[in-house]
Amino acid sequence: MAKHSAGDEDDVNWNTDDEIDNFQSSPRNVVNMDETVAKFIEMGFSIEMIRRAVEETGGENPEPMMILETLFKISTSSEASSSKSKVIDELIGMGFSEELVIKSIQEHGEENLEEITNALLSYAEAEKMHETENEDINNNYLSDDNDDANLYSGLSSSDEENELNSFNEDGRLQDLIKMGYPRKEASIALERCGEIASLAEVVDFIFAAQMARQLDEFWAAPDEQERRTNEPPPRRRKLNTDIASDYELIHLPNPMIGFGVPKEPGLITERPVPIPNIALGPPYFYYENVAMTPKGVWAKMSSHLYDIKPEFVDSLYFCAAARKRGYIHNLPIKNRFEIQPTPHYTIQEEFPLTKKWWPDWDKRTKLNCVLTCIASAQLTNKIRKRLEKHERDPYVQKDVVDQCKKWNLVWVGKNKAAPLEPYEMERLLGFPNNHTRGISRKDRYKSLGNSFQVDTVAYHLSVLKPLYPKGINVLSLFTGIGGGEVALHRLQIPMKLVVSVEILEVNRNIFRSFWEQTNQKGDLIEFRDVEELDDFKIEGLMDQYGGFDLVIGGSPCNNLAGANRVSRSGLEGDQSSLFYDYCRILEAVRSKASRMRR
Repeated sequence: MAKHSAGDEDDVNWNTDDEIDNFQSSPRNVVNMDETVAKFIEMGFSIEMIRRAVEETGGENPEPMMILETLFKISTSSEASSSKSKVIDELIGMGFSEELVIKSIQEHGEENLEEITNALLSYAEAEKMHETENEDINNNYLSDDNDDANLYSGLSSSDEENELNSFNEDGRLQDLIKMGYPRKEASIALERCGEIASLAEVVDFIFAAQMARQLDEFWAAPDEQERRTNEPPPRRRKLNTDIASDYELIHLPNPMIGFGVPKEPGLITERPVPIPNIALGPPYFYYENVAMTPKGVWAKMSSHLYDIKPEFVDSLYFCAAARKRGYIHNLPIKNRFEIQPTPHYTIQEEFPLTKKWWPDWDKRTKLNCVLTCIASAQLTNKIRKRLEKHERDPYVQKDVVDQCKKWNLVWVGKNKAAPLEPYEMERLLGFPNNHTRGISRKDRYKSLGNSFQVDTVAYHLSVLKPLYPKGINVLSLFTGIGGGEVALHRLQIPMKLVVSVEILEVNRNIFRSFWEQTNQKGDLIEFRDVEELDDFKIEGLMDQYGGFDLVIGGSPCNNLAGANRVSRSGLEGDQSSLFYDYCRILEAVRSKASRMRR
């Protein structure tokens, strides 16, 4: 049984034999009601609740045990009602109508607060869309001149492409304000995250920024803490301005096309900020990580990599899925080219069998970032059942599309949405068919979710082909399943040597299998951990093989990625601090190469 409390101080354990025996030992005809009521009051029940229990139990002299059972029922019902009422009040306080709140609770159950909130946001967005249907075509909400609404218009001339995996930004801003976030903070987060980001990603970005500000306050010098503490209220409200300047240390571009991408305007052949002389190649280096990190991370990474400004690119310009990444490298940027054959750019081009079942109200043409986990069978079954009952309900359609965006679901039958299969992820990411076959599905999803997008990386590495016609020596740090090496192979750049460093055995097996199946002629040397690769071993390898031409890799993003709400501690986190090992090894390689040239 559950515990009931008379207050903050006393807890009563109902599961004791003594209390039950006390009731059972009282004969029905000689029950002293005053003593019984006194016992119930001592147990924490109110007079009103006891009176109600006696009335509902019935009889002139009911048994105490029966009254107690009734009290349990009344107490449980009251707590549930109070909890439900509290949830309703909180949601109404956020600006949702009572009618929609009750409807959402009935559909999702009062315990599933996250699903209720998502449904309410979907209802609100659908209502807004319905209201604007009858407005004048020149309304700003539907204007063709709205830059935010047409952020991805360059991808295709179709209206479908303009609605790529996104909510209307104005609607999202209002939703964030209703949830209690300051307007300026929400606007900055929306600008940084971009149109394709889900509402959950934007909220997470705001949360990370707030945590970063709190850490800044905590670690401030004592005199700085005192100054901030003694600041008058008007000055303290300038925190949002400080956030903006911090975000702009290294600003994420919008659109995220780096120095230019194929088939898009804006291609440049000279870096806006030249590479410092100390960092000019060879040897060349190429470092990758997630674009949306906590405040200041990319500025810090740039400062440790010769102050080279990162190139931010979203892989949706190279394939049918988004993947926002930053790259710090000293490669030339002139005369880049795509690997052939070029990938498909839309979902239905990549997966033509889905076209038959794709509903007209699902306007997606691109998938979101490929993740390390997939939707459960329970979720996809729930979607099917809801559509069978309410297929034409715009609220249901909107909610289903939101779930499809979140989990990258595709349509494989009537009302049947399904997660991507591992081989489909391989195609999206530019790997050969069955590249990860032979391991568990869980490991395949994890390995693919953490990999490079090969077509994007190959576009950057393509400039190496005329520089190394006879082959290249590669030091591959955090190799994973070999995205960088697959890119070089598809570019037909011979790999004379690859020194691979990868801690996971399952990934090492995948990469070794690729090396063997593609009949590579060069040498493959494997290390398990970057910490094993000290200066002595690096110099020995360089003496033996004549040096390295390329140092490539991307350290773990566990403490950087937006999905990590528990330990998003930046570069000081247990996993992401391995970035400093990349810097250490790169410096050892470049120092040795400089000595070898003398």
